[in-house]
Amino acid sequence: MTHRTRRALVLALSVSAAATTLTAVTGPAAATAAPSSPALTWRPCAQPNGPAGQECAELPVPLDYRDPDGAQLTLAVSRLRSEAPEARRGTLLVIPGGPGGSGVKRLTQQGNALRNELGGAYDIVSLDPRGVGGSTRASCGLPADDRHLVTLRSWPSPDGDIAENVARSRRTAEACATNGGAVLRSLTTANEVRDIDRFRQALGEERLSAYGVSYGTYVGAVYAQKYPERTDRWVLDSNDDPDPRLVARGWLASMARGAEDRFPDFAAWAADPARETAGLRLTEKPEDVRPLFLSLAAALDRAPRATTTEGVPLTGNRLRQVMQNALYNDNSFDELALLMRQALDPRATPVLTPDVAGPMSDEDAAAVMAVICNDVRWPASVGAFERAVADNRVRYPLTAGIPVNVTPCSFWKDKPVEKPTRITDEGPSNILLLQHRRDPATPYFGALKLRGALGDRARLVTLESGGHGAYLGTGNACGNRAVTTFLLTGERPERDISCPDDE
Repeated sequence: MTHRTRRALVLALSVSAAATTLTAVTGPAAATAAPSSPALTWRPCAQPNGPAGQECAELPVPLDYRDPDGAQLTLAVSRLRSEAPEARRGTLLVIPGGPGGSGVKRLTQQGNALRNELGGAYDIVSLDPRGVGGSTRASCGLPADDRHLVTLRSWPSPDGDIAENVARSRRTAEACATNGGAVLRSLTTANEVRDIDRFRQALGEERLSAYGVSYGTYVGAVYAQKYPERTDRWVLDSNDDPDPRLVARGWLASMARGAEDRFPDFAAWAADPARETAGLRLTEKPEDVRPLFLSLAAALDRAPRATTTEGVPLTGNRLRQVMQNALYNDNSFDELALLMRQALDPRATPVLTPDVAGPMSDEDAAAVMAVICNDVRWPASVGAFERAVADNRVRYPLTAGIPVNVTPCSFWKDKPVEKPTRITDEGPSNILLLQHRRDPATPYFGALKLRGALGDRARLVTLESGGHGAYLGTGNACGNRAVTTFLLTGERPERDISCPDDE
């Protein structure tokens, strides 16, 4: 897997700090609906550098599961059939992260690695959740300036003021209420879980195995809670606290501590003499990298630098956003170090990384936001957000208050009608959790909350390393071996285990 492919994967996993909420179109009664199983018509869809034999199809799903024969949406689904039918034992579902991650794209990017690791044990399948990729989409009609990552996410002003964030959140919520329609209102975790079960039916499978990453671990946990008898071997990679009172709001708040836990890994890398040859060594001592980053971000707050992207300057918040993204994977450290070196050189013109250089599409922005807001009610007190941001900036200066800042969710016109699912220890003991000790996006302490909620249903494999997204992505043989063994044999560690960083 190439550096760029890994970067695309880890960014797709990211939980967005932006949001948009409308009323969910499904209520508790929807869970009892049982629409007839649709047929899937598969066609070849192999992509350059992707796995051979990849197939795609369209899966119809109800817009509202309370009216299964009413309006329908179309989901893009994909599969890699087992190349050894005699060894095939079932179907493995890849659950993408996000919200807003494409399962079809992830299967294209990671399919070869999964196929090589698992042989012919599984047909490997995935889907684009409603609102994402090749599935039926929605839009909010947001202006381009509001769809940049550094504006879609609520980075406070350099002095900590959030007035601009409040204004943007209000107009974003208003635009989504006006333009999003029923499709946007249907983008919820509960509906993704129902859609997955409809996919299972269409595949003709009594049970599914699964490999979910980041937000996909929450989707996977909810599915295992709602449909425990339909789960086979369940792997959840890079997990977070499933507290049903908070859901995404809690995940976002956790990222402040996650960045602080992870940044020392970058600091050690950036001070290593091995960086000297490439011109990426930032300081002689690791302990000097953090103050250098903070002082550079503050300088860019005061005086942004023009970049090679016309009209898009390098601001302090744009540098912070690059930092947050780069912490997901060691292979992105060079991009942050290079941008810092350019920003420190008055003769250089900084080159922005693609993830911060331009706006998302309107449809992508809507998909990233909608689930976060549709799942749970968010508080609306501006004063409470001001106080939280002020405190958070002092405690966690790397992220400058963004994890607890206001989002469009607080101003949603319609409120969620379904309560989030409470994850419990009731169900089969068939779940394996995989987790980096220093995860910047889904921190370890949150993963321990999920582990505690699942009780004896789960085992936890901790990688003594940093990053986000672990299986087949960071080269830890111990962690890979634990997951592969479980998927191939059903055997899990007898108890929670730790994997050293050098394995």
